[in-house]
Amino acid sequence: MTRTISIYGVISGALAALGIVGTILLPAGNPLHESLWVGYLVMLVALSAILVGVKQYRDEVQGGVIGFGRAFLIGLGIAAVAALAYAVVWEVYLALTHYGFTEAYINEALAAKRAAGVSGAEYRKAVADMDAFRTQYASPLFRMPMTFLEIFPVGLLVALVSAALLRNPRFLPARARTA
Repeated sequence: MTRTISIYGVISGALAALGIVGTILLPAGNPLHESLWVGYLVMLVALSAILVGVKQYRDEVQGGVIGFGRAFLIGLGIAAVAALAYAVVWEVYLALTHYGFTEAYINEALAAKRAAGVSGAEYRKAVADMDAFRTQYASPLFRMPMTFLEIFPVGLLVALVSAALLRNPRFLPARARTA
């Protein structure tokens, strides 16, 4: 069980990290660069490894039958490993880019406020909020759990759906092996 969790968790985390970092590296004017929908779609596609991993475990280890609880625990484990791998890759990305993401994010957020016509006290509050964010985000004790929690709830949902579907042995049944 831990082998399945480790393998599929690392695959899922790597896919999610590569997808998200790939969208960040797109030019700022590209609509995919700033799309939350694209980010969550990348996560969902990467976390589909949960369904694959639980199915593989069900078919090859459990003989084609698995209960909801065990399937959910395996899915949850894969989601946790994926989220941890995602957070570690994000930390590496930040280090390689000399933590430039924070300043770029703050500059884009404040530019969006200005473009929306925000000024005066409301804009000064936004600047103060971004300064507080800069201070918090500089700490890995703040940043890593925040990054982990970007992807883990999506993995939790995929684990629930996967467990509910795969507890039925007729859903994506194991193929008979021919000799």
